[in-house]
Amino acid sequence: MKRLSTLLGLVLTASLVHAASPALSAPAVQSFTLANGMSLIVRPDHRAPTAVHMLWVRVGAIDEVDGTSGVAHALEHMMFKGSAALKPGEFSERVAALGGRQNAFTSRDATAYHEQVPAERLEEVMALNADRFATNQWPDIEFTREIEVIKEERRQRTEESPRARLFEAFNAMVWQASPYRRPIIGWMSDIDAMTPQDVRDFHQRWYVPANAAVVVAGDVDPQRVLEIAERTYGRIPVHAVPTRKPRTEPPQHGPRRLEYRAVADQGLVVLAWHAPRYTGGDDEASRDALALAVLSGVLDGYSGARLERALVQGQGTGGKRIADSASSGYGLMGRGPQVFTASAVPARGVTAEMAIGALKAEIERIAREGVNAEELQRVKTQWTASEVYKLDSVFNQAQEQGTYWLNGLPTDAGERLMAGLQAVTAERVRAVAQRYFIDRTLNTGVLVPQARAAEGAQ
Repeated sequence: MKRLSTLLGLVLTASLVHAASPALSAPAVQSFTLANGMSLIVRPDHRAPTAVHMLWVRVGAIDEVDGTSGVAHALEHMMFKGSAALKPGEFSERVAALGGRQNAFTSRDATAYHEQVPAERLEEVMALNADRFATNQWPDIEFTREIEVIKEERRQRTEESPRARLFEAFNAMVWQASPYRRPIIGWMSDIDAMTPQDVRDFHQRWYVPANAAVVVAGDVDPQRVLEIAERTYGRIPVHAVPTRKPRTEPPQHGPRRLEYRAVADQGLVVLAWHAPRYTGGDDEASRDALALAVLSGVLDGYSGARLERALVQGQGTGGKRIADSASSGYGLMGRGPQVFTASAVPARGVTAEMAIGALKAEIERIAREGVNAEELQRVKTQWTASEVYKLDSVFNQAQEQGTYWLNGLPTDAGERLMAGLQAVTAERVRAVAQRYFIDRTLNTGVLVPQARAAEGAQ
């Protein structure tokens, strides 16, 4: 759970938050399946004459194999480089000419392309996307140029950042069998060795109608959108979705530790425990997942939460500042297994072991003493407020529905998620703190700052 203090200065009741949001009066979300198996999800919102179009493909880094890491991300770049009808760069020019803006992203679980345009230009955007989805093509020289852009992106975001390199190495340690162990952008050696045909093969294999969803939110009529979708996307031939082989993460039977030495101004510690994912069901794992989300909120869900008070402000430690910053995180949903993390940047004069001990102590205190009713309600209210107010953005409405589709959840998953959250008890939060945060399944990563003069000796 992310910090929510910027959304609310005061803790409001959930009922007041719900009453305050005009997005909640929007017509119901409608979902369809085109004749070729592609999904279509439409969320009308008539407050402004605009529409967001998102094309989601259920393929990401999780679907890559060793030796071709980063190919999903590379294909995302190449989708802007031409089709049977468009020359390189023309897609973006066409969207701009329609008065729209566009972008895309690749995650571990999916690749998504999105545009926001005046509502009356939606059909043109859908036709452009259907064309590149079905007939993405470009000369090899375009790939040669773009792969250099991707290499530079990796250098800037990862290789020039000691913390990013730590997290990349740490991630590869946390996961042993799961494809989550590979970086989304890919290992540099795999990017170097990637060929144009690798990208074309990946497109042909995974960009099939039954593995994709179109999500439209905004000033639209669902039946009209369905008609447009059938004329554009519905013409794409049917292809089978490839069989995905299970790559199950084996249980962890002992603690793991990584010390990453690099030139850096400050150190960093990160702890991670394997945790269940939320599937939307009424099973034990999903109930635990909701309780873990609440636990993360208690630790770091609002200004002045437990980690900030204890480690940054020094409350309960005799005023000693343990960390310059501290946070927690939990994935909650995903196509693969999830982890719960806690991290801190040790303050000057504080060792990594002291910071690690302080992070563990806060979780152990919850396991021992539980949480009080006031902070439990505050976390629930903050999360509810965040979920409601984010829907004031038409883009967020589309992204939320795409995320639900990706994870096999129904269109009303948001309401079900909020209901499940409200049902989480203090006893359940204490119980998951006791069961999941044990040393046998602990992964520890430490960034050890090195002096610049010693860099070449490492």
